[in-house]
Amino acid sequence: MAKRKVCVLGATGTVGQRFLSLLENHPWFEVVEITASERSAGRRYEEAANWILPGEVPEYVKKMEISPTNPEIVEGVDILFSALPSDVARKVEMKFASKGMVVSSNASANRMELDVPLVIPEVNPDHLSLIDIQKKKRDMDGFVVTNPNCTTIPLAMVLKPLNDVFGVAEVFVASMQAVSGAGLPGVASLNIFDNVIPWISGEEEKVEKETLKLLGKVGSEGAEPAGFKIATSCNRVPTIDGHLECVFVRLEREVNLSEVGKILRNFRGEPQDLKLPMAPENPIIVREEVDRPQTRMDRDAGKGMSVSVGRIRKGVDEKSIRLVLLGHNTIRGAAGAALLNAELVVAKSMV
Repeated sequence: MAKRKVCVLGATGTVGQRFLSLLENHPWFEVVEITASERSAGRRYEEAANWILPGEVPEYVKKMEISPTNPEIVEGVDILFSALPSDVARKVEMKFASKGMVVSSNASANRMELDVPLVIPEVNPDHLSLIDIQKKKRDMDGFVVTNPNCTTIPLAMVLKPLNDVFGVAEVFVASMQAVSGAGLPGVASLNIFDNVIPWISGEEEKVEKETLKLLGKVGSEGAEPAGFKIATSCNRVPTIDGHLECVFVRLEREVNLSEVGKILRNFRGEPQDLKLPMAPENPIIVREEVDRPQTRMDRDAGKGMSVSVGRIRKGVDEKSIRLVLLGHNTIRGAAGAALLNAELVVAKSMV
């Protein structure tokens, strides 16, 4: 298969850097263009980007000239990966799609549009059927597909198999989120060192709404949310990468803990069946140790694409459980998620 030509929108930010790192030597995609803000446009990437990931700037992108994020200028690409701020994404993503391009977006701007697929390939690949509704409604040849928030993704991946088998009635979540989730320049050091901040702007609303959309169904007019209740409390903590979540789930029927562990361990989806390049062999890894998962030790599981789950235990009755989960917020929770969405779209011959 000839490589698809791709562009990274917002290439200098935290998620943009992660896109470029993951796209290095990708078997299906070749980066031919990158964009950023007007102040970076026209400069070479190595000059404009404040590289914060481990190691050096990938060699293939060092000398690449940054283009402005302008749908009238960017041409000749099949897929655009959007790491744009939400306000910018809202203005330009649909314009790119109207020019016949596929936009795989990590931005939040279009996630809750009824005709825009919000997709985790292991969870709701059927929601890609919304693309037909989107193209017809907006009269365009291209389309926008989005991945969820970095906190939502690992949560929804764990809830999916539980909901399929037991039915989910209520979910309560307390998150401990890494500073990389705040992007650049991020949280001021004097605010986060020796501290936990019990509020992240807009985060709780995103997790609650997106989870219900992901685990809902597709109706004739668009996405219809799931009917269970969910409440979240999101906290910023002084770790670099990896969002840890303490989760309480009330189910529709009685469960035993060994059954829960087996169901999570055996969970697979279309990415594993199709052997997509970014797909981890085990989407969910169940840890048996009493003190795992831990952020530093487990965030890179499955090259950052697996969700680690541990401390599975009984809740307040026979229909409830408690557990701790961990996902890498800039890989599975952001750039890796958008890459996997694009791989699924290509595998389904939708590009």
